[in-house]
Amino acid sequence: MLLGGFLAGSIVVSAAFAQAPKTSAAQAPAVSTNAPARHKVSPYINKGSSPQAAEFYASNWGVDSFSVKMVESGQMVRFSYRVVDPVKAKPLSDKKAAPALIDAKARVKLVVPRMEKVGDLRQSTAPEAGKAYWMVFSNKGRVVKPGDRVSVTIGRFHVDQLLVE
Repeated sequence: MLLGGFLAGSIVVSAAFAQAPKTSAAQAPAVSTNAPARHKVSPYINKGSSPQAAEFYASNWGVDSFSVKMVESGQMVRFSYRVVDPVKAKPLSDKKAAPALIDAKARVKLVVPRMEKVGDLRQSTAPEAGKAYWMVFSNKGRVVKPGDRVSVTIGRFHVDQLLVE
């Protein structure tokens, strides 16, 4: 009886397909390819920040040239910046200011890991003009993906919408 029900169902389905109108390629319904792919690399090019934003961070915080890159394993995310004014950039190297990388879309807040013998995985020496500085955030579970837009906070310092490369 089960076999009979299966055969009857397959006949009805095949009859429905046989009666469906055939469409040419010109009549085929359009498929939207504009939907963003969550786990693929973003098709958008990171052109950097606007000149006004770059001027704001340079004049108020003494830093510019931000970048957020995935480390090869995907288990860590590296944030780097260049110092243009060491006096203004000093709060970014403050050991008491806890850095955080926030991905609002993934709903996560990543922190800088502390190694037993090494300490925090960040540079906290006195800033010097023209030098680049970095810190690494733990991305356990690979929640943050290339193409995501993230924010970085270090104490009162805050930068938004950085593209993860």
